Parts: sequence; C-alpha cells; structure tokens
Amino acid sequence: VAIVMPVPDAAAAAGDPRDAVRAYYAAVNARDFGAAQALWDGTRTAAQLAADYADAASVELTVGAPRPPEGAAGSVYVEVPVTVTTRRRDGSVQRQAGRYTLRRAQVDGASAAQRAWHITAVDLRDAAG
Repeated sequence: VAIVMPVPDAAAAAGDPRDAVRAYYAAVNARDFGAAQALWDGTRTAAQLAADYADAASVELTVGAPRPPEGAAGSVYVEVPVTVTTRRRDGSVQRQAGRYTLRRAQVDGASAAQRAWHITAVDLRDAAG
C-alpha cells in the first residue's frame, strides 16, 4: 500500500483542518484504522473504516482551501473541499470530489484533544476522470 502524502504531526493537525484530513488518509493508506478512527468525532469505528477501505490498494488526496470557519455553541466548524482517488485491488480507479466537515472546541478549559480538528461529516460524490 503506497502512502501518497506526509503524515502531519498532532500539533499541525490541531491548527490546520486540512492536516487532519491529510492525517486521516495517511492512516487509511497505512491500514491504521485505529488512528483513522481517532480523527473522527466518534461516529465511525475502526472496524467500519476497515470495511470501507477493504478493497482499496491506495488512496490519493487533494485538498483545497477551507471555507471560512463558523462558530456554534463553543465549537468551530469548517468545510474542507477534497478530491479523493481510490485505486482498488482489482485495478479499477474511483475518483470522488466533495467536502469534509470538521469541528473543534473553542471553550475555556477545553483539552488539547478537544481543540484538535475532528471529522464530523463527509460528502463525496463520484467525479469525472
């Protein structure tokens, strides 16, 4: 399995939401679904992610500029546009485009883990070649 992007460190992922998405796909490519699951807000299990990517040989990610963040009840949300190209074990290729929505806490007393970006939602759709 090829890793196609560098793995950002935890401090970088806490600052730039794009780094959290990059770290997610680096973990997927490394087949480290526990690390990938840790970047979600608790709505996905490592077993679900392993099943989602069971036939993936590699996944390539291109990230765009995040939309301006929005605040809500002690949290900040941001959308990150992405293009994802999955090369399957059978040789087929799937290209998808869409966005990831990420959240982090911004309240006094929040821990470093709570202030880190976590994936809350994903909207990917098949894209042309």
